[in-house]
Amino acid sequence: MIADEITPLFTRADGQFLFARWGRPIAPVVFGTEEGTLGVIKGAFEAVCALAGHEMAETDPELGANLMVFFLRDWAELPAVPNLDRLIPDLGPLVARLAAADANQYRAFRFDPKGAIKAAFVFVRMDEQLSKVSAEVVALSQAVQTILLWSDRAFSDRSALAQAGGHTVLRPDIAALIRASYDPVLPAISQDPSIALRLAARMAAGAKPS
Repeated sequence: MIADEITPLFTRADGQFLFARWGRPIAPVVFGTEEGTLGVIKGAFEAVCALAGHEMAETDPELGANLMVFFLRDWAELPAVPNLDRLIPDLGPLVARLAAADANQYRAFRFDPKGAIKAAFVFVRMDEQLSKVSAEVVALSQAVQTILLWSDRAFSDRSALAQAGGHTVLRPDIAALIRASYDPVLPAISQDPSIALRLAARMAAGAKPS
């Protein structure tokens, strides 16, 4: 990947460039899925965190759980979740927009005073399309899309995942970019597109910490 390929992945539809990674260990909790699937979902997040060289934790000292993943069948289920309206501002209008767009996933992030990610809320509506996909693929896709603050259109044209030997895996270029993004020398947040040059350089060098 060169800088010109990296920049669009963090440039939103409104033209704003914003790169951000987690600034604290990720402590996930999953709602709305079967007990047997929990291990698959948490395993995917563990694998992506290991790839990034980032930590996971059982609890976050400030928030308890700082990554909440909700699986549901219909967006209308969200307003019934206790206290969710305290975590997601304007929950009612958001649900209406998601339903009108026939969306099957949504992610919301919260940031610490320095701008690094401190919490994320992931909502996955298991529509007909996603119901045909294995739990492993759904989990890996969500883990990848939550480990960084990607653009809202980062993977609209091409998935972050690929097929290899009959298995679904993370694309090597995206894996290398995630590793580079967590180089401790780089800032946890940047609104300067020139950081894409630094990311590309680390990818070219094998993303070894400087």
